[in-house]
Amino acid sequence: MLALPFAPRGWRRCRSSTHHLGKMTDTFFARPIQNSPYECPARHWELDAEGQPTQRLVESRRRAEFITPIPPPRKRKGGAQKGFVFDEGQGLSSERQQYDLTSIINEVRGHVSEWRHLPNERDWLVTPETARLLRHWRHHEFSDVRPFFCQVEAMETIIWLTEVAPRWKPARKFLDHLDAANHQANPALSRLALKMATGAGKTTVMAMIIEWQTVNAVRRPQSPRFSRGFLVVTPGLTIKDRLRVLQPQDPDSYYTNRELVPPDMRGDVAKAIVVITHFHSFMRRQRVDLSKGGALSCVGAAARRSSPTSPTARCSSA
Repeated sequence: MLALPFAPRGWRRCRSSTHHLGKMTDTFFARPIQNSPYECPARHWELDAEGQPTQRLVESRRRAEFITPIPPPRKRKGGAQKGFVFDEGQGLSSERQQYDLTSIINEVRGHVSEWRHLPNERDWLVTPETARLLRHWRHHEFSDVRPFFCQVEAMETIIWLTEVAPRWKPARKFLDHLDAANHQANPALSRLALKMATGAGKTTVMAMIIEWQTVNAVRRPQSPRFSRGFLVVTPGLTIKDRLRVLQPQDPDSYYTNRELVPPDMRGDVAKAIVVITHFHSFMRRQRVDLSKGGALSCVGAAARRSSPTSPTARCSSA
């Protein structure tokens, strides 16, 4: 995880115009990265209200916040245009006042950080299987690719919300917030999103989620919190092919090649059922009205294709 998640607006102009920003190229642009990707960020470059660096290093992690405000609607002829209201999930926002979610995000991040540093595993309030996986991701001596801090933190967050928060009364408000947001967006499907930067390694996090859920589901089949069945929906065929590494039986499986699973748990992960498809498979198929004769022709053609003696069948089976 980097201290600078994006390039500030106008950085090309600022870099060439050193007379405008003084010693910008000697400080900010010379050392934009201030943290290790394997540790929690400890410092960041301060940005002003316009997203420009102030040359000041702040000895703390950058707070999560929305940098770009929602622009006001343009006025059009024929009367004022009704503004778009960003719904924060609890029905609090209106045209006069909109509430952002960053306070919730930062508060959850703080609780997860405190929970992460608890020395006694009995205070983690997770299953022994989850505790084993957390120790593995945090402390295992990986021979090649080691999980980034942002990947482990993503898993810690979803584990905290799933296993810890329901057992800790002060965290009830976060679960209520998620329930309210899901009820308003889609009452029939509860969803939880992990927002990660491009290149942060989302595929690895997907593999970690699958193994965490599967190991617990296999060893605790009566628990409603865990599952070993997963549906992965991709934006296209290219990404679908890349995500085959999420299949436990794939020769390039992340679970073994990246050592994400302790050896004694790989048998449990092999029991995961992972279906990978693309969103086009959910699109409504086009319906065409056919005459009775046309419909019979289609049925006859389908029957001929399914017949083992038909030329089409012989070609496809060969």
